[in-house]
Amino acid sequence: MISEKILDVIKTNKAKTEDELANSLNIKKKDREDFNRLLDNLKRQGLIFENKKGKILEVDNEKYFFGKVQTSKRGFGFLITKNLDQDIYISENNLNFALNGDDVVVKKLKEAEGEKPEGEVVYITERVNEKIVGTFQDMRNFGFVVPDENKFSMDIYIPKKRINGARNGQKVLVKIDKWPEEGRKPEGRILEVLGFPDEPHVDVLSVAKAFDLPMEFSKTVKREAKKIQKEVSDEEMLGRLDLRNEITFTIDGKDSKDFDDAVSLDILDNGNYLLGVHIADVSHYVKEDSAIDEEAFKRGNSVYLLNKVIPMLPFELSNGICSLNEGVDRLTLSCIMEINKKGDLVNHKIVQSVINSKRRLVYDYVSNFLEEGISDDSILGLEEILTNMYELSKILQEKRKRIGSIDFDIPEPVIKVSEDGWPLEILKIERRSANKLIEDFMLMANTTVAEYFAKIELPFIYRIHEKPREEKIDELNSYIRPLGYIANYGSVIKPKDLQKLLEKIQGKKEELFVSTLVLRAMTKARYSAENKIHFGLSFPYYTHFTSPIRRYADLSIHRIIKDFLRGDLSKKKIKNLREILPQIADHVSETEKLAQETERQVDSIKMAEFMSDRIGNSYEGIVSGITNFGIFVQLDNLIEGLVPYKTMDGFFEFDSINFKAIDVDRKISYGIGDRVKVEVTGINLTIGKIDFKLIGDENEKENRVE
Repeated sequence: MISEKILDVIKTNKAKTEDELANSLNIKKKDREDFNRLLDNLKRQGLIFENKKGKILEVDNEKYFFGKVQTSKRGFGFLITKNLDQDIYISENNLNFALNGDDVVVKKLKEAEGEKPEGEVVYITERVNEKIVGTFQDMRNFGFVVPDENKFSMDIYIPKKRINGARNGQKVLVKIDKWPEEGRKPEGRILEVLGFPDEPHVDVLSVAKAFDLPMEFSKTVKREAKKIQKEVSDEEMLGRLDLRNEITFTIDGKDSKDFDDAVSLDILDNGNYLLGVHIADVSHYVKEDSAIDEEAFKRGNSVYLLNKVIPMLPFELSNGICSLNEGVDRLTLSCIMEINKKGDLVNHKIVQSVINSKRRLVYDYVSNFLEEGISDDSILGLEEILTNMYELSKILQEKRKRIGSIDFDIPEPVIKVSEDGWPLEILKIERRSANKLIEDFMLMANTTVAEYFAKIELPFIYRIHEKPREEKIDELNSYIRPLGYIANYGSVIKPKDLQKLLEKIQGKKEELFVSTLVLRAMTKARYSAENKIHFGLSFPYYTHFTSPIRRYADLSIHRIIKDFLRGDLSKKKIKNLREILPQIADHVSETEKLAQETERQVDSIKMAEFMSDRIGNSYEGIVSGITNFGIFVQLDNLIEGLVPYKTMDGFFEFDSINFKAIDVDRKISYGIGDRVKVEVTGINLTIGKIDFKLIGDENEKENRVE
């Protein structure tokens, strides 16, 4: 391939300009445009770069490294790269106008001192933050936008003619037209005025715009969606397994609006369970290469921002014909599994089907019945099936425990907001029996589908979770060893090691801290066209099959499954799948990460808003983290804030060996899990930051709540 020849020439010869490189490879004039495009592509991939003299050099991962810049408000930054075990520190003078998030090539400096290697940005591969959300400051004849993102270290200059009607103090979306140079800030124009910070929904809108999430569907997508039928026709049901007379139902949250999975259960004559997991056949309505399909791929997944959903699919699909609503016929893909009393899969079939959901059940009501025998009207007549489902659920949980599956039972906050979006209440919600039951059944369907398609060796998308890196486990052990724990005793970490660790800390004051550290030590689960183990679940095969309304990965494999069932997988189609599935997997992994970051940011801002009315109030909480600049305290409702050392009486330092905050002179210390009293002292609504201070007698340990 020509790209390999280019890399070989660059690697083995003296540095050349683009023209010299083209001549050495005998590139004809008519092919120069294609050649230049290929060079640009190699630059974007971080394989080559152009120095100040216009010479093309190789990114060799010895002297030159490719990655993303992460900057701080104080001006310096780091290169985040896969090709080094540690980040490269970049001083403000060596950033050379690279901004937070930019893809760059960094030269590792020989004279670097200290623990971290030091480097200099020598090439900006791609500017990432073309659009920025911030607060407009009107200076009469011009303006500035102060970015919300605290890692973006420069204000953006706005000429008067490009202010676009923005008023002082309003949140705006700005596009950068000119990048920073020596003695000049970045310059831009205001694309959209979002509103004043205290206006309803401006906070969530600002976050969504900052992450460049699409808030509206295009006119073309809307037109396509309106043409989709609202009911299933008799013709569409032909050739499908008719399950409309079977007892199928959904179990979801009280406020859920779209339902893409239903379940059923029978007990066979041999005593085995016949579990049906029935998933909305979204691919029947979303045709490949349609406008809806292209938009769904672009979005990758739905994003849930409290009471605002940014859906992957238009309402007509997500809440209409694809939603398994009670009492209506719906097209589905069903995974029907025979499971024995040990939780082993005995037999299965994957079929195109049609169901009619008999009931729309709610997690809390089902949990009340399973845990306490309290029967709500909504479950009348389903008691026996639910009891059998609960029995199977516990069997499946026990089996996962035996194989070493890790269960992170970390409570999550639920933020209840008014119609205006203002937070009214923040609650700590535990996973209850009905939530776990549905999770168990979806896991079973996902593993069954993944194993079947892996063994027949068809192109597929898997959900993988690679083993934690050795240095991450070493770091975890350094944190938990002072608390009397260790993650692994052998040289190789196994899921069972972490499972045992989580069991040991159950009910202990350090449980939340250690659980969070274990979670951070793990690699991120992602999508892949290559099957690998799911370390956290300890599954050799795993995929995402059960949520095609909100995940493009699921929609993609539904298409493969249906083509296989119909016998439509030609050699040409299989070859095409092998080419495109890695790209789909990478893309949806990135959109999932983006969604998670957006959702976390909105939660942080809503928590800060909730506490903004409570400045001066005191609360009890636990020490949830310790750093070299302060201690983090988490309240009972999971809101977390920072107590800076500078606000504490005495002189506290971080003891990294014993993982404590210690005032040596007064012999006072704070450790993970200690209960303390704090007062709310400050809020930053823009970034969702909360500041606390400890309260109590400074000479005693009364600020501990034993």
